[in-house]
Amino acid sequence: MSDDGNGLSSDDGEPRVGRMVAGLRVVSLCTLASRILGFVREAALAALFGNGRVLDAFTTAFAIPNLARALFGEGALSTAFLPLYVREQNEHGREAANRLASAVFIYAAILLTVVLGIAELILAAVLWFVPLDETTRLWLTLTAVMLPYMPLICLTAQIGAVLNAAGRFAWPALFPVLFNVISLAAIWFVQRQQLSAETQAMWLAVAIVVTGVVQLLTPWPQLLRIGFRFDRHWIAAKDRIRELTRVMWPIVLGLSVTQLNVLCDRLIALGFSRPETAMQASSLQSESTELAREPRTSQARDWRPLEAGTASALNQGQRLYQFPLGLLGVALGTVIFPLLTRHAEQGEMQRLRDDLALGLRLVLTVGLPASAGLWLLADPLAVVIFQRGHFTAADARQTAEMIGAYGIGVWAFCGLLIVQRGYYAIGDRQTPLRIGLFVMLVNLGLNLSLIWVIGGRGLALSTSVCGMLQFGLCLGGIQSKIGSLPWRSLASHASRVVLATAAMTAISSLAFGWLESHLIGIRHANWLAVGGTVLAAIISYAGLALLFRLDEFWMLLQRGDHAESKLV
Repeated sequence: MSDDGNGLSSDDGEPRVGRMVAGLRVVSLCTLASRILGFVREAALAALFGNGRVLDAFTTAFAIPNLARALFGEGALSTAFLPLYVREQNEHGREAANRLASAVFIYAAILLTVVLGIAELILAAVLWFVPLDETTRLWLTLTAVMLPYMPLICLTAQIGAVLNAAGRFAWPALFPVLFNVISLAAIWFVQRQQLSAETQAMWLAVAIVVTGVVQLLTPWPQLLRIGFRFDRHWIAAKDRIRELTRVMWPIVLGLSVTQLNVLCDRLIALGFSRPETAMQASSLQSESTELAREPRTSQARDWRPLEAGTASALNQGQRLYQFPLGLLGVALGTVIFPLLTRHAEQGEMQRLRDDLALGLRLVLTVGLPASAGLWLLADPLAVVIFQRGHFTAADARQTAEMIGAYGIGVWAFCGLLIVQRGYYAIGDRQTPLRIGLFVMLVNLGLNLSLIWVIGGRGLALSTSVCGMLQFGLCLGGIQSKIGSLPWRSLASHASRVVLATAAMTAISSLAFGWLESHLIGIRHANWLAVGGTVLAAIISYAGLALLFRLDEFWMLLQRGDHAESKLV
């Protein structure tokens, strides 16, 4: 099997679809482990604090450095850096590529340190001189503590981009696993200390920064193993750094739209939420939580339309919809981008269209049933995953609304990640950016309108609707850049997926109703009902995939060479 110089096999060796499936499987398995641990972490946080002021402040504070993780760790840096790194290695050799990677690391470290210092000074000035309410002060203090995680995870993402360029996908995909393991250990520790909720949140914020240090240090042995050596003459690559900067910022903005919409949701939720009543606040330290938090709807009259805990519920809903998004959208985007980039570099537009169409078929095959499943099981999932400790039935109902509203957009979020990679592979960074900025304005308008009509779930619903709009606009516009996609084939495939998803949803709904009625009084009945329904959904969809000839579903379960023979 030949090698093309970037760690990925050429098309004369292992078939390209086989490589895509193999890489997708590795990244998906690592992401699966991360998402499961993420569920456990969010459930532990919910049980520790309950939906309310402290968890609202903590999740909103973490959203800012987490935005950097999502942008740089899950796409933008790799998307901008990888084509330049591959081109540098192909044209000038490994030494020149190492020099470029070294220069990016040094420049990024300097820039991020300066940004961090300025941000910390601004936060300190606001906390010192500006009169703030209790929740806002806690939020800004936690933000100041957690902000150093931002440069740490961005530098870690740079290492991950080099590994991805060499065809090493597992280690970068394991970074979130490390984060969740250390976070769970920190939650376990603070839960056993006699501390106030605010102090516990502070200790957890410190633990996040420690996690960033660990994530930055652990991949270096793997980086050295693939032949990377830090180049002392990194300053010679300054022209390439200027080129990377020009390329990167439109990509960052383009890929950041969904993440910025999510951050906007959190900030609106925090700013438009009514304060907790004294009874609600005291419930965090009380064993009679359920009785104490029941009067949630009888709060004193307040102009703000959202309940306390809305920001926390949004975070929990996002955690659920990001599960299939990470397994399929992020993983497939990571694996397919090097293929699309190579096709574009070599002028093989037909292969680029073929692989892009394959990615879209994979997204539809798994993304639509995932959306239907989250919408169908929103209520029982909220109860099973989160309802324990200080997290009450009222909190679960609040979170379920967010799960259902976010869930309906999963297929569009996944598809958007694939189509955007198509634009970036051909060097078009402006079109996704313009579409994204337009959609961001639409989202803001919908947010500020819907919260007065349907409350907090309007924030999640707006994000899903805007995700569908952005996906549709990007998909419609890419044809003028790469030529016509096989629309007849895609439409036929989409119609069969819709029929299979509708049938699966009906079967799963019947299964859940039957299990719920027959498991009354049995221990862990909710777990059994959800587990049985998910199993029924998987089995029924597998059978329907055979019936409707959805070969892409089986392709994900087969060896790469078998997948190639079926689809190409």
